[in-house]
Amino acid sequence: MCGLRQYLPEIMTKNAPNPRDLLAWYQENARTLPWRRPPGSARKSDPYAIWLSEVMLQQTTVAAVIPYFVDFIETWPTVAALAAAELDAVLTKWAGLGYYARARNLHKCAQVVAQNHRGRFPETEADLLDLPGIGPYTAAAIAAIAFDSPATPADGNVERVMARLYGITTPLPAAKVELKSLAQDLTARLPAGGSPGDYAQAVMDLGATICSPRSPNCPLCPWGDVCIAEKSSQADRLPRRSPKKARPTRRGYAYWITQPNGAVLLRRRPEKGLLGGMMEVPTSDWNTGEMVPPKGQAPMTAAWRQLPGRVRHTFTHFHLELTVLAAHTEKSAEIKVTDKWIHPDGFGAQALPSVMQKVIRHALKHTAGVSV
Repeated sequence: MCGLRQYLPEIMTKNAPNPRDLLAWYQENARTLPWRRPPGSARKSDPYAIWLSEVMLQQTTVAAVIPYFVDFIETWPTVAALAAAELDAVLTKWAGLGYYARARNLHKCAQVVAQNHRGRFPETEADLLDLPGIGPYTAAAIAAIAFDSPATPADGNVERVMARLYGITTPLPAAKVELKSLAQDLTARLPAGGSPGDYAQAVMDLGATICSPRSPNCPLCPWGDVCIAEKSSQADRLPRRSPKKARPTRRGYAYWITQPNGAVLLRRRPEKGLLGGMMEVPTSDWNTGEMVPPKGQAPMTAAWRQLPGRVRHTFTHFHLELTVLAAHTEKSAEIKVTDKWIHPDGFGAQALPSVMQKVIRHALKHTAGVSV
Protein backbone atom coordinates (compact mmCIF):
# COMPACT_ATOMS: atom_id res chain seq x y z
CA MET A 1 0.00 0.00 0.00
CA CYS A 2 1.10 3.58 -0.58
CA GLY A 3 -0.06 7.12 0.07
CA LEU A 4 -2.86 7.58 2.58
CA ARG A 5 -3.87 3.93 2.53
CA GLN A 6 -0.53 2.82 4.03
CA TYR A 7 -1.99 3.72 7.41
CA LEU A 8 -5.17 1.64 6.98
CA PRO A 9 -3.93 -1.69 8.42
CA GLU A 10 -2.80 0.10 11.59
CA ILE A 11 -6.15 1.82 12.07
CA MET A 12 -8.19 -1.28 11.28
CA THR A 13 -6.37 -3.29 13.97
CA LYS A 14 -4.84 -2.01 17.19
CA ASN A 15 -5.66 1.66 16.68
CA ALA A 16 -9.18 1.25 15.32
CA PRO A 17 -11.65 4.12 15.94
CA ASN A 18 -13.60 3.48 19.11
CA PRO A 19 -17.31 4.43 19.03
CA ARG A 20 -17.13 4.82 22.82
CA ASP A 21 -14.79 7.81 22.36
CA LEU A 22 -17.24 9.47 20.02
CA LEU A 23 -20.19 8.85 22.35
CA ALA A 24 -18.25 10.47 25.20
CA TRP A 25 -17.54 13.49 22.99
CA TYR A 26 -21.21 13.68 21.95
CA GLN A 27 -22.34 13.63 25.56
CA GLU A 28 -20.56 16.95 26.06
CA ASN A 29 -20.88 18.50 22.61
CA ALA A 30 -24.21 17.47 21.08
CA ARG A 31 -26.02 20.19 19.17
CA THR A 32 -29.31 21.32 20.67
CA LEU A 33 -31.97 20.81 18.01
CA PRO A 34 -35.77 21.05 18.42
CA TRP A 35 -36.37 17.48 17.21
CA ARG A 36 -33.61 15.89 19.27
CA ARG A 37 -33.61 14.40 22.76
CA PRO A 38 -30.51 15.14 24.92
CA PRO A 39 -27.78 12.45 24.65
CA GLY A 40 -28.16 9.67 27.18
CA SER A 41 -31.71 10.77 28.01
CA ALA A 42 -34.18 8.15 29.14
CA ARG A 43 -36.83 10.00 27.19
CA LYS A 44 -37.61 8.32 23.88
CA SER A 45 -37.35 10.22 20.62
CA ASP A 46 -40.59 11.13 18.86
CA PRO A 47 -40.62 9.17 15.56
CA TYR A 48 -42.89 11.79 13.98
CA ALA A 49 -40.46 14.60 14.82
CA ILE A 50 -37.45 12.58 13.63
CA TRP A 51 -39.16 11.70 10.34
CA LEU A 52 -40.28 15.29 9.75
CA SER A 53 -36.81 16.69 10.46
CA GLU A 54 -35.04 14.13 8.29
CA VAL A 55 -37.30 14.80 5.31
CA MET A 56 -36.79 18.55 5.71
CA LEU A 57 -33.03 18.15 6.06
CA GLN A 58 -32.65 16.46 2.68
CA GLN A 59 -30.61 18.89 0.56
CA THR A 60 -31.24 21.65 3.13
CA THR A 61 -29.19 23.11 5.99
CA VAL A 62 -30.09 22.76 9.66
CA ALA A 63 -30.33 26.54 10.04
CA ALA A 64 -32.87 26.76 7.21
CA VAL A 65 -34.90 23.81 8.50
CA ILE A 66 -35.39 24.82 12.15
CA PRO A 67 -38.05 27.55 11.64
CA TYR A 68 -39.97 25.36 9.18
CA PHE A 69 -39.84 22.40 11.57
CA VAL A 70 -41.10 24.47 14.49
CA ASP A 71 -43.92 25.90 12.37
CA PHE A 72 -44.97 22.43 11.14
CA ILE A 73 -44.95 20.94 14.64
CA GLU A 74 -46.98 23.83 16.04
CA THR A 75 -49.50 23.57 13.20
CA TRP A 76 -49.68 19.76 13.00
CA PRO A 77 -48.36 18.29 16.29
CA THR A 78 -49.02 14.66 15.29
CA VAL A 79 -48.77 12.58 12.15
CA ALA A 80 -52.56 12.19 12.24
CA ALA A 81 -53.00 15.97 12.23
CA LEU A 82 -50.66 16.30 9.25
CA ALA A 83 -52.50 13.50 7.43
CA ALA A 84 -55.80 15.33 7.90
CA ALA A 85 -54.43 18.61 6.54
CA GLU A 86 -55.17 19.84 3.03
CA LEU A 87 -52.25 19.38 0.63
CA ASP A 88 -52.45 23.08 -0.29
CA ALA A 89 -51.89 24.02 3.35
CA VAL A 90 -48.84 21.75 3.54
CA LEU A 91 -47.40 23.12 0.30
CA THR A 92 -47.96 26.69 1.51
CA LYS A 93 -46.11 26.02 4.76
CA TRP A 94 -43.32 24.35 2.79
CA ALA A 95 -42.95 27.23 0.29
CA GLY A 96 -39.37 28.50 0.25
CA LEU A 97 -37.85 25.27 1.56
CA GLY A 98 -37.36 23.88 -1.96
CA TYR A 99 -37.46 20.38 -3.45
CA TYR A 100 -41.25 20.43 -3.35
CA ALA A 101 -41.72 16.75 -4.13
CA ARG A 102 -40.68 16.25 -0.51
CA ALA A 103 -43.77 18.12 0.68
CA ARG A 104 -46.12 16.07 -1.48
CA ASN A 105 -44.51 12.83 -0.32
CA LEU A 106 -44.55 14.08 3.27
CA HIS A 107 -48.31 14.51 3.14
CA LYS A 108 -48.82 11.19 1.37
CA CYS A 109 -46.60 9.38 3.87
CA ALA A 110 -48.48 10.89 6.82
CA GLN A 111 -51.73 9.58 5.35
CA VAL A 112 -50.30 6.08 4.89
CA VAL A 113 -48.98 6.01 8.46
CA ALA A 114 -52.29 7.30 9.83
CA GLN A 115 -54.47 4.96 7.79
CA ASN A 116 -52.38 1.79 7.47
CA HIS A 117 -50.26 1.87 10.62
CA ARG A 118 -52.69 3.40 13.13
CA GLY A 119 -50.59 6.53 13.40
CA ARG A 120 -47.40 4.70 14.41
CA PHE A 121 -44.26 4.62 12.30
CA PRO A 122 -42.81 1.19 11.49
CA GLU A 123 -39.62 0.48 13.45
CA THR A 124 -37.51 -1.40 10.89
CA GLU A 125 -35.59 -0.06 7.92
CA ALA A 126 -37.35 -2.50 5.59
CA ASP A 127 -40.83 -1.42 6.67
CA LEU A 128 -39.90 2.26 6.64
CA LEU A 129 -38.69 1.90 3.07
CA ASP A 130 -42.21 0.95 2.03
CA LEU A 131 -43.49 4.42 2.97
CA PRO A 132 -43.78 7.20 0.35
CA GLY A 133 -40.77 9.49 0.13
CA ILE A 134 -38.55 7.43 2.43
CA GLY A 135 -35.30 6.20 0.87
CA PRO A 136 -32.39 4.21 2.33
CA TYR A 137 -30.79 7.12 4.19
CA THR A 138 -34.02 8.38 5.74
CA ALA A 139 -35.11 4.86 6.71
CA ALA A 140 -31.79 4.23 8.44
CA ALA A 141 -31.91 7.59 10.22
CA ILE A 142 -35.44 7.04 11.55
CA ALA A 143 -34.68 3.45 12.60
CA ALA A 144 -31.51 4.49 14.45
CA ILE A 145 -32.57 7.79 16.01
CA ALA A 146 -36.24 7.11 16.73
CA PHE A 147 -36.03 3.40 17.61
CA ASP A 148 -32.37 2.83 18.61
CA SER A 149 -32.00 0.21 15.91
CA PRO A 150 -28.35 -0.52 14.90
CA ALA A 151 -28.86 1.14 11.52
CA THR A 152 -26.29 3.34 9.79
CA PRO A 153 -27.52 6.54 8.13
CA ALA A 154 -24.76 7.90 5.89
CA ASP A 155 -25.34 11.52 4.94
CA GLY A 156 -22.72 13.93 3.62
CA ASN A 157 -21.35 14.52 7.11
CA VAL A 158 -20.90 10.80 7.75
CA GLU A 159 -19.30 10.24 4.34
CA ARG A 160 -16.82 13.04 4.98
CA VAL A 161 -15.86 11.64 8.41
CA MET A 162 -15.34 8.14 6.98
CA ALA A 163 -13.34 9.38 3.97
CA ARG A 164 -10.92 11.24 6.23
CA LEU A 165 -10.81 8.66 8.98
CA TYR A 166 -9.85 5.87 6.58
CA GLY A 167 -8.08 7.93 3.93
CA ILE A 168 -10.44 7.02 1.12
CA THR A 169 -9.27 8.77 -2.04
CA THR A 170 -11.89 7.40 -4.42
CA PRO A 171 -13.95 10.44 -5.49
CA LEU A 172 -17.59 10.83 -4.55
CA PRO A 173 -20.10 9.68 -5.62
CA ALA A 174 -18.21 6.51 -6.61
CA ALA A 175 -16.97 6.10 -3.02
CA LYS A 176 -20.46 6.05 -1.44
CA VAL A 177 -20.76 2.25 -1.14
CA GLU A 178 -17.31 1.90 0.44
CA LEU A 179 -17.91 4.77 2.86
CA LYS A 180 -21.28 3.33 3.91
CA SER A 181 -19.64 -0.07 4.53
CA LEU A 182 -16.95 1.51 6.73
CA ALA A 183 -19.61 3.40 8.68
CA GLN A 184 -21.58 0.18 9.19
CA ASP A 185 -18.48 -1.57 10.53
CA LEU A 186 -18.13 1.13 13.18
CA THR A 187 -21.82 0.93 14.11
CA ALA A 188 -21.34 -2.82 14.66
CA ARG A 189 -18.58 -2.03 17.18
CA LEU A 190 -20.87 -0.09 19.51
CA PRO A 191 -20.38 -1.22 23.12
CA ALA A 192 -23.17 -3.00 24.94
CA GLY A 193 -25.62 -0.41 26.18
CA GLY A 194 -24.43 2.16 23.64
CA SER A 195 -27.30 3.95 21.94
CA PRO A 196 -27.31 3.55 18.13
CA GLY A 197 -29.43 6.69 17.95
CA ASP A 198 -26.95 8.78 19.92
CA TYR A 199 -24.06 7.28 17.97
CA ALA A 200 -25.65 8.01 14.57
CA GLN A 201 -26.23 11.63 15.59
CA ALA A 202 -22.74 11.84 17.07
CA VAL A 203 -21.12 11.01 13.73
CA MET A 204 -23.37 13.58 12.03
CA ASP A 205 -22.47 16.23 14.61
CA LEU A 206 -18.77 15.45 14.31
CA GLY A 207 -18.98 16.09 10.58
CA ALA A 208 -21.06 19.23 11.00
CA THR A 209 -18.97 20.89 13.72
CA ILE A 210 -15.40 19.48 13.83
CA CYS A 211 -14.81 17.50 10.64
CA SER A 212 -16.29 20.30 8.56
CA PRO A 213 -15.91 20.58 4.78
CA ARG A 214 -13.41 23.43 5.06
CA SER A 215 -10.79 24.00 7.77
CA PRO A 216 -11.56 20.91 9.92
CA ASN A 217 -10.60 21.41 13.56
CA CYS A 218 -8.62 18.18 13.88
CA PRO A 219 -7.04 18.94 17.31
CA LEU A 220 -10.53 18.82 18.87
CA CYS A 221 -11.58 15.58 17.15
CA PRO A 222 -12.10 12.57 19.45
CA TRP A 223 -10.84 10.34 16.62
CA GLY A 224 -7.95 12.57 15.60
CA ASP A 225 -5.24 10.20 16.87
CA VAL A 226 -6.45 7.38 14.60
CA CYS A 227 -7.43 9.43 11.54
CA ILE A 228 -5.46 8.68 8.37
CA ALA A 229 -6.14 12.12 6.88
CA GLU A 230 -4.94 13.81 10.09
CA LYS A 231 -1.78 11.68 10.21
CA SER A 232 -0.95 12.63 6.62
CA SER A 233 -2.12 16.28 6.82
CA GLN A 234 -4.73 15.61 4.11
CA ALA A 235 -7.96 16.33 6.01
CA ASP A 236 -8.82 19.46 4.04
CA ARG A 237 -8.40 17.54 0.74
CA LEU A 238 -10.84 14.75 1.48
CA PRO A 239 -13.31 13.56 0.41
CA ARG A 240 -12.46 13.98 -3.23
CA ARG A 241 -15.26 14.66 -5.65
CA SER A 242 -15.71 14.03 -9.33
CA PRO A 243 -15.94 17.25 -11.34
CA LYS A 244 -19.48 18.60 -11.46
CA LYS A 245 -21.20 18.97 -14.78
CA ALA A 246 -21.85 22.56 -15.77
CA ARG A 247 -25.44 23.63 -15.22
CA PRO A 248 -27.22 24.65 -18.43
CA THR A 249 -29.34 27.80 -18.53
CA ARG A 250 -32.99 27.54 -19.47
CA ARG A 251 -35.08 30.53 -20.43
CA GLY A 252 -38.74 31.32 -20.62
CA TYR A 253 -41.48 33.92 -20.13
CA ALA A 254 -43.72 34.64 -17.15
CA TYR A 255 -47.12 36.24 -17.79
CA TRP A 256 -48.24 38.84 -15.23
CA ILE A 257 -51.84 39.84 -15.94
CA THR A 258 -54.05 41.88 -13.64
CA GLN A 259 -57.75 42.75 -13.31
CA PRO A 260 -59.15 46.21 -12.44
CA ASN A 261 -59.32 45.26 -8.74
CA GLY A 262 -55.61 44.36 -8.77
CA ALA A 263 -56.10 40.58 -8.75
CA VAL A 264 -53.38 38.60 -10.54
CA LEU A 265 -53.80 35.38 -12.50
CA LEU A 266 -52.05 32.43 -10.82
CA ARG A 267 -51.90 28.86 -12.03
CA ARG A 268 -51.36 25.49 -10.34
CA ARG A 269 -48.51 23.47 -11.86
CA PRO A 270 -49.07 19.78 -12.72
CA GLU A 271 -48.75 17.42 -9.75
CA LYS A 272 -45.83 15.56 -11.32
CA GLY A 273 -42.58 17.22 -12.26
CA LEU A 274 -40.60 20.20 -11.03
CA LEU A 275 -42.48 22.34 -8.49
CA GLY A 276 -45.36 19.87 -8.80
CA GLY A 277 -48.63 21.07 -7.32
CA MET A 278 -47.28 24.52 -6.46
CA MET A 279 -48.84 27.81 -7.59
CA GLU A 280 -47.11 29.97 -10.19
CA VAL A 281 -47.40 33.08 -12.26
CA PRO A 282 -48.19 31.35 -15.60
CA THR A 283 -45.05 30.68 -17.62
CA SER A 284 -44.07 29.41 -21.03
CA ASP A 285 -41.92 26.34 -21.54
CA TRP A 286 -38.38 26.62 -20.17
CA ASN A 287 -35.87 25.86 -22.91
CA THR A 288 -32.14 26.16 -23.47
CA GLY A 289 -30.86 28.48 -26.18
CA GLU A 290 -31.81 32.00 -27.11
CA MET A 291 -35.00 33.67 -25.93
CA VAL A 292 -37.68 33.28 -28.57
CA PRO A 293 -41.18 34.70 -27.93
CA PRO A 294 -43.38 31.60 -27.69
CA LYS A 295 -46.58 31.27 -29.65
CA GLY A 296 -49.82 30.15 -28.05
CA GLN A 297 -48.45 29.85 -24.50
CA ALA A 298 -49.84 33.05 -22.96
CA PRO A 299 -52.79 32.40 -20.64
CA MET A 300 -54.99 34.73 -22.73
CA THR A 301 -54.89 37.21 -25.57
CA ALA A 302 -53.79 40.62 -24.29
CA ALA A 303 -51.54 43.61 -25.03
CA TRP A 304 -48.44 42.15 -23.45
CA ARG A 305 -45.46 44.41 -22.72
CA GLN A 306 -42.03 43.29 -21.60
CA LEU A 307 -40.84 44.44 -18.18
CA PRO A 308 -37.20 45.52 -17.73
CA GLY A 309 -34.62 42.95 -16.66
CA ARG A 310 -34.98 39.23 -16.00
CA VAL A 311 -35.72 37.02 -13.03
CA ARG A 312 -32.90 34.55 -12.32
CA HIS A 313 -33.09 31.43 -10.19
CA THR A 314 -30.92 28.34 -9.80
CA PHE A 315 -32.28 24.81 -9.42
CA THR A 316 -30.19 21.73 -8.69
CA HIS A 317 -29.51 20.88 -12.33
CA PHE A 318 -29.98 24.15 -14.21
CA HIS A 319 -30.15 27.93 -14.08
CA LEU A 320 -33.39 29.64 -15.05
CA GLU A 321 -33.95 33.09 -16.59
CA LEU A 322 -37.49 34.39 -16.92
CA THR A 323 -38.56 37.47 -18.85
CA VAL A 324 -41.76 38.91 -17.41
CA LEU A 325 -44.53 40.07 -19.75
CA ALA A 326 -47.28 42.21 -18.20
CA ALA A 327 -50.81 43.00 -19.32
CA HIS A 328 -54.14 44.24 -17.97
CA THR A 329 -57.59 42.92 -18.66
CA GLU A 330 -60.78 44.90 -18.15
CA LYS A 331 -63.10 41.95 -18.47
CA SER A 332 -63.55 38.64 -16.69
CA ALA A 333 -61.91 36.36 -19.25
CA GLU A 334 -62.52 32.63 -19.26
CA ILE A 335 -59.68 30.83 -17.51
CA LYS A 336 -58.57 27.24 -17.03
CA VAL A 337 -59.64 25.18 -14.03
CA THR A 338 -56.01 25.27 -12.82
CA ASP A 339 -56.06 29.10 -12.82
CA LYS A 340 -57.46 31.56 -10.32
CA TRP A 341 -57.43 35.30 -9.68
CA ILE A 342 -55.66 36.23 -6.45
CA HIS A 343 -55.13 39.72 -5.05
CA PRO A 344 -51.53 40.36 -3.89
CA ASP A 345 -52.84 40.64 -0.34
CA GLY A 346 -53.68 36.94 -0.57
CA PHE A 347 -50.35 35.71 -1.96
CA GLY A 348 -49.20 34.68 1.51
CA ALA A 349 -51.87 31.97 1.62
CA GLN A 350 -50.71 30.47 -1.70
CA ALA A 351 -48.10 27.74 -2.16
CA LEU A 352 -45.68 29.90 -4.12
CA PRO A 353 -42.13 28.55 -4.56
CA SER A 354 -39.11 30.84 -4.23
CA VAL A 355 -38.72 31.38 -7.97
CA MET A 356 -42.33 32.60 -8.23
CA GLN A 357 -41.88 34.89 -5.24
CA LYS A 358 -39.00 36.45 -7.20
CA VAL A 359 -41.26 36.86 -10.25
CA ILE A 360 -43.92 38.54 -8.11
CA ARG A 361 -41.45 40.97 -6.53
CA HIS A 362 -40.05 41.81 -9.97
CA ALA A 363 -43.50 42.39 -11.47
CA LEU A 364 -44.74 44.52 -8.59
CA LYS A 365 -41.58 46.62 -8.70
CA HIS A 366 -41.97 47.36 -12.40
CA THR A 367 -45.75 47.85 -12.46
CA ALA A 368 -45.97 50.23 -9.48
CA GLY A 369 -47.49 47.46 -7.37
CA VAL A 370 -47.24 47.29 -3.61
CA SER A 371 -44.25 45.40 -2.24
CA VAL A 372 -44.54 41.93 -0.71
